[in-house]
Amino acid sequence: QVQLVESGGGSAQAGGSLRLSCAASGRHFSSYVMGWFRQAPGKGREFVAAINGKGDSTDYADSMKGRFTISRDNRKNTVYLQMNSLKPEDTAVYYCNAGLGRYDYWGQGTQVTVSS
Repeated sequence: QVQLVESGGGSAQAGGSLRLSCAASGRHFSSYVMGWFRQAPGKGREFVAAINGKGDSTDYADSMKGRFTISRDNRKNTVYLQMNSLKPEDTAVYYCNAGLGRYDYWGQGTQVTVSS
């Protein structure tokens, strides 16, 4: 069982930055692929970024490439999402995800609001 707690959300101006954190409890954190997803009002949940267990391979949605950076610290059981050059369309609830085989865990989400 893995529990995920996101933090770092809030409000920002367009062009600004925010850093999200996701702290994981439970065992074998470094075995999990960690990801960030988001859900804007009235829309479905969409993929943002993912990072493998070792932290040496990442993947991003096209619209986030060059603006967002995912990283992890396995000593702290934490994954991060650095968001730069924020746009109003980045406004959403951001969710942390941990996946390993048939195991799939989600955090409660953290709100990010970007104003123009």
